[in-house]
Amino acid sequence: SRRRLGPTPFVHPHVGASADTMSSPAAKKARRESGVGATGPDTVVVLDYGSQYTQLITRRVRELGVYSVLLPGDADMARITSHNPSVIILSGGPNSVHVEGAPSVPDTFFDHCQAEGIPVLGICYGMQLIVQLMGGEVKPADKAEYGRMPVHIVQESALYGEEMDPTQMVWMSHGDEAVKLPEGFKCVGKSDAGAVVAIENADRKIFGLQYHPEVTHSERGFETIRHFLFHIAKVEAGWTMQNVLDEQIAIVNQKVGPDDHVICALSGGVDSAVAATLVHKAIGDRLHCCFVDNGLLRYKEGERVMKMFKDHLHLPVTKIDDSARLLAKLKGVTDPEKKRKTIGAQFIEVFKEYKDDVEKKTGVRPKFLVQGTLYPDVIESCPPPGSDQKHSHTIKSHHNVGGLPKELGFELVEPLRMLFKDEVRKLGLLMDVPQAFISRHPFPGPGLAVRVLGDVCADDALDTIRAVDEIYINAIKDAGLYDKIWQAFAVFLPIKSVGVQGDQRTHSHVVGLRAITSSDGMTADWYQFEPKFLQQVSAKICNQVKNVNRVVYDITSKPPSTVEWE
Repeated sequence: SRRRLGPTPFVHPHVGASADTMSSPAAKKARRESGVGATGPDTVVVLDYGSQYTQLITRRVRELGVYSVLLPGDADMARITSHNPSVIILSGGPNSVHVEGAPSVPDTFFDHCQAEGIPVLGICYGMQLIVQLMGGEVKPADKAEYGRMPVHIVQESALYGEEMDPTQMVWMSHGDEAVKLPEGFKCVGKSDAGAVVAIENADRKIFGLQYHPEVTHSERGFETIRHFLFHIAKVEAGWTMQNVLDEQIAIVNQKVGPDDHVICALSGGVDSAVAATLVHKAIGDRLHCCFVDNGLLRYKEGERVMKMFKDHLHLPVTKIDDSARLLAKLKGVTDPEKKRKTIGAQFIEVFKEYKDDVEKKTGVRPKFLVQGTLYPDVIESCPPPGSDQKHSHTIKSHHNVGGLPKELGFELVEPLRMLFKDEVRKLGLLMDVPQAFISRHPFPGPGLAVRVLGDVCADDALDTIRAVDEIYINAIKDAGLYDKIWQAFAVFLPIKSVGVQGDQRTHSHVVGLRAITSSDGMTADWYQFEPKFLQQVSAKICNQVKNVNRVVYDITSKPPSTVEWE
């Protein structure tokens, strides 16, 4: 049987029945009620109510080999049913269900799910939505619960199955709580404070979790999702990263005409390298790559990156030095958002000029611009135009999110837009992108501008932070820790402290060090270095970097902080 995932067909290893027959609602309902595993293609629909973790739900489902699609929370029933879902998951979100105008499901949603036998799982806001709409009650909690904390299974549960340990650490992020459950529901999990954190109506196959099982800091969350999909919903795995690659190549070929030319900005990081490789697979030499030195790169970054392009990526790359122009525009700018917007605007100007250069060389005016935008960029900037994400709150803007000026004449090609960093790395390995690119720590699009708090042109901040970062990263590599850390970097702080160096009083700069562990960049923990390592790094920095007399280490997780300081 064959099933279409986007523009490319997905061949399922089932023989003897048509996909339409196998995947009809009636057929799926019969399989679920019979207790037999699904034998046809399955789709999990995730309704997005604005949580910063919503895409993680889709990602976790895909990790389990099940196709998943993300829809806006206010999608109507026609749009939901057009995907013929085997399972529907209601995401978390920043709203309160008891506030007028809060996003909801269509009026016939629960009746349809019951009639078709579609299991439903509500997460955080999604659980509260189930409670409120089905006759229960949700109120502001006396005490909000945020971060990692234990929850306890309080009675036998279909959702937790044969979970042996009655207590597990989970990631909580809520200010409201269910105080009365709807008829037919039971509480199967509570927090230390007594809040209801897990509910179910096993007969109707409707379940709810107040915490976020999709984030890595919920220690058994992935197993709960697995159990829900395969033992309760009885879906079947069969979707892989190869499907993503085939789909995105087809999308690029569909969007970019046979005679069109495309420009790609390479940064030296994994995102742009993978995006360029994918587009090159689709259109070949009609892709033109450039590397822009905007004056915000790390120590010797330009020459190191160009060498990597030549030795490993094997793509022709043009280097553009735009450092003087951008730094002149950033001088005196201290607001983080204004810095990002200024960098983004200059980024556009550079590509207008490069576009003209490519036209002179090829005789064809490039119509498309490739960007290595990832999903975390999108959701932290959302709701971007046309994103279908209406219920999220903006955290910070990203230079490569939000569309391009119409007068520029570019259309965007963003093959990684719905992927996370670890998925991008897997995709890169699938396309034989060298490990030298795959293993590099993420580096922000705005570069050191978001690692120098305040004016990047003041107090020799850029030279200082380059020197500090070089010492720090080399120490991490020498200690054999680089591949154990998701991201590490130094931050220049706009303050000075009093110190004693060479028997003299000093009034010098303070720098911060940050290192995190993560699997996707959406949540993160600070890396716990041995104290001796930090002591040695601090001593090297203060001894070797002029005008630095104090080093601090950031021990904040994400949330409540973001990875970068700006």
